[in-house]
Amino acid sequence: MPNLGTSQMISRRIGLVLALALATLACGGRSGPTAVDYSVSAQKNYDRGMEMLERREWEAAGKYFGFIRSRFPYSKFAVLAELRLADSLFGAEQYLDAAESYKVFAKLHVTHELVANGYTSLRIAEAYYKELPGDMWILPPSYEKDQTSIEEAAQELDKFIEKFPDSPFRKRGEELRAKVARRLADHEWYVATYYWDKGRPMGTVLRLRRLLDRYRGVGYDERALWLLGRAYAKVDMPDRAREAWGELIQKYPQSGQAGDAKGAIARLPAVAPKKP
Repeated sequence: MPNLGTSQMISRRIGLVLALALATLACGGRSGPTAVDYSVSAQKNYDRGMEMLERREWEAAGKYFGFIRSRFPYSKFAVLAELRLADSLFGAEQYLDAAESYKVFAKLHVTHELVANGYTSLRIAEAYYKELPGDMWILPPSYEKDQTSIEEAAQELDKFIEKFPDSPFRKRGEELRAKVARRLADHEWYVATYYWDKGRPMGTVLRLRRLLDRYRGVGYDERALWLLGRAYAKVDMPDRAREAWGELIQKYPQSGQAGDAKGAIARLPAVAPKKP
């Protein structure tokens, strides 16, 4: 088989992604089937597809956009149809397929307005975020589950915020990043307390240091500093315990843990005088 050039490989890839997208929508769409009425005009098909998107008729929308790609490949609406097909997948909650479609679109159309303004970048991150398992009473909480999707969402959001500082979607990205940080902090807290309950204080130290280094300000600072001091004291590192509790007292003087920290510091071994 002859070697394919880069443009041919990308073209094949997007063709495969589009074919899979249409198959996914047909099999896994969450909305009921809606009859489609194709037009001889690329623009009219696009407009009907957008109407289906607004009506949340994801499968019908995907059919219109797929039709444009196959029948009007050189129309300006063919490029838009690629993007809107990804939107259809996203709406149908086929998030990983949507993320892949957005990635292919962004790679193939680097200068497109909705790539240059950060739209596709944010949608990729949002797709990973939406893929996260929710909390159901019959299942373990989400912070106990695999965190791969949330970590991928965090990476994509960091890239979005760094690359598109002036994006009209920046506020949404920052809001989503805060939610992702909270989810990751929930997991770090869960692991830290698991180690503590299992009598492994050094494991607690390591996870709390990571939590405080990466996820300050999401709601765990006071509890994390209090438990960090206790863990340091448990592993015979009184200076580090004093440092953690001192930060707690200084930054959160009105918290209940601050009063506990003052008493705990008083019970620590006296600081050895420095040698001359």
